[in-house]
Amino acid sequence: MPREYEASQVALAVNTIKGLAIDGVEKAQCGHPGTPMGLAAITFEVWTRYLRYDPRDPAWLGRDRFVLSCGHASMLLYSMLHLAGYDLPMSQLQAFRQWGSKTPGHPEHGVTPGVETTTGPLGQGIGNAVGMALALKLKAARFGEAFADAKVYCLASDGDLMEGVSGEASSIAGHLGLDNLVVIYDDNHITIEGDTALAYSEDACKRYEAYGWSVQTLDDGHDHAKIRAAVDRAVAQKGKPSFIRARTHIGDGAPNKHDTASAHGEPLGKDEVAATKKAMGFDPDKTFVVADSVYALFRERAADNAKAKADWTSRHDAWRKGNAALAAQLDAFEAKAVPANLYETLLAAIPEKDDATRNLSGVLENVVAKLVPSLIGGSADLAGSTKTLIKDGGSVGPGAFAGRNMHWGIREHGMGAVCNGMALSGGIIPFGATFLIFSDYMRPSVRLSALMEQQCVWVYTHDSIFLGEDGPTHQSIEQLWALRLIPNLYVARPADGLECAAAWALAMQRRHGPTAFALTRHKLPKIARDAGFDPRDALRGAYVAQEATGGKPDAILVATGSELHLAVGARAKLEAEGKKVRVVSALCLEAFEAQDEAYRERVLPRGVKKCSIEAGRTPPWRAFVGEAGLTLGIDRFGASAPDKVLGEKFGLTVDAVTSRVRAWL
Repeated sequence: MPREYEASQVALAVNTIKGLAIDGVEKAQCGHPGTPMGLAAITFEVWTRYLRYDPRDPAWLGRDRFVLSCGHASMLLYSMLHLAGYDLPMSQLQAFRQWGSKTPGHPEHGVTPGVETTTGPLGQGIGNAVGMALALKLKAARFGEAFADAKVYCLASDGDLMEGVSGEASSIAGHLGLDNLVVIYDDNHITIEGDTALAYSEDACKRYEAYGWSVQTLDDGHDHAKIRAAVDRAVAQKGKPSFIRARTHIGDGAPNKHDTASAHGEPLGKDEVAATKKAMGFDPDKTFVVADSVYALFRERAADNAKAKADWTSRHDAWRKGNAALAAQLDAFEAKAVPANLYETLLAAIPEKDDATRNLSGVLENVVAKLVPSLIGGSADLAGSTKTLIKDGGSVGPGAFAGRNMHWGIREHGMGAVCNGMALSGGIIPFGATFLIFSDYMRPSVRLSALMEQQCVWVYTHDSIFLGEDGPTHQSIEQLWALRLIPNLYVARPADGLECAAAWALAMQRRHGPTAFALTRHKLPKIARDAGFDPRDALRGAYVAQEATGGKPDAILVATGSELHLAVGARAKLEAEGKKVRVVSALCLEAFEAQDEAYRERVLPRGVKKCSIEAGRTPPWRAFVGEAGLTLGIDRFGASAPDKVLGEKFGLTVDAVTSRVRAWL
């Protein structure tokens, strides 16, 4: 049972949390003090009575998760981590928002001990929390005891609820009945521009009831007894996730900025800080003060959590002894174990036929799935088109979490955010699939997977104008380069089965970042590579597929995906005319740029004319072919017509490419 604290102890602790947030923002002269002040009471109750954590072992397998979706309130989280005993000394709170500190403006996973996810883009944290809750259900269905009791607690703001991604993710959570998830909505009636009534009048409770959540209204988010009663009911809820609408006051305790928009995103100011501290009984001339009794209270909570962890460890150790084989599977799962010979196994499994790369990838995905149990995911209602269904994998659904196939519905943005939460939970390599054009819907989530260095796989099909008659609304032109511009994201556009195998091997080997596939709808020929070609060169991102005959090439044709066979065909014609032409396949430019300079120079040497061929925007290719190079692609929107007609109209046929290169040379 949670400890009982004297009212004076609680008041002092809550005011201390407020004071640390006020001082951090004031010292930095930027930030958001009002929301930490308004949420201090709720956060205190969650951390001291419900949340199971170990500050000495932030990655404890059996821990609960805490997500501050309203990441602008970051000083609230930093204050709690400091008080709770995580490796976040007071000097770090004093360095809030400064270069090199562990207290950045918004919480960043991997920077600050105890921060479960990077939040700031509003709504993403709710999606991540859904993913974490889902991951715990998936792992409990597989491994039982270690994950059965864990909870996810998420604090969210008006902005989180307004952003569409939270609605998509919350709909998924309600459908699946994730009763290990508690979202507390900070209903403080204030956004940057003023009262929320300016733009927001919906009934959030009714919306969440419609999603299938258990809903409560907490009329006073500063009343500790009421907070505990609401959270108690939420924790006891079975079969549904819980949503608590908590009426709070931004800038709570500030005499003149209570319930004001200015308390949201700017320091309180010297005079208001002094007045606020006086009202709380603090010395206005002292900053970053924590009474010994407050530290003692949190040490008591840490001791209680240590006992809870010891009990969990005892039960888990007993489970491991009685389930040795399953325990070994759990260890491999958590390690995201991948066989050392995965690539060779995939090469041996390539279908011996010309086919669309989406089909070839689908075959190879199922080989990966058999060898890598951590791979779990699905499509945004497009499994039949993206070819991402894991055969015999079973479906994940309400009350059924042993499967591997997620059915995300038509919710690309939510799919991305939930996948990130799954990855952050450990053990799972999630994948989400849709058409390449719809990567735009989920771009913020893809960016965050790259920023957080999470091993997610984004499978995109229908990757160019060659999808045909659906027309320009579905034909991606700028999406390849839009994705490539995201740091730490690998974008693989395979040309045939061998390159699909390389793409899957790259994605499974990456531990600190996501990989996106761009796959075709239309059939492609198998590429004939030079004798002596080493398939492992494909893992280096770009490689020589066909060498020029008779010495230094007159030109190098650099192509990706469905345009590689055009380069091969053009080379044959040009070499028959006496030209020396090398063909380079650029499967993954990011992997290529990670190679040493000697290899890059060997593949794309300086002083040789280069031509890029890709059915998309051409300007960024200048970085690879130079200002004097030739860029063949599409710099306008597509059109509705059969794929072969589109190839002719846009100059992406063997004859058209040959003619352009011949004239250029």
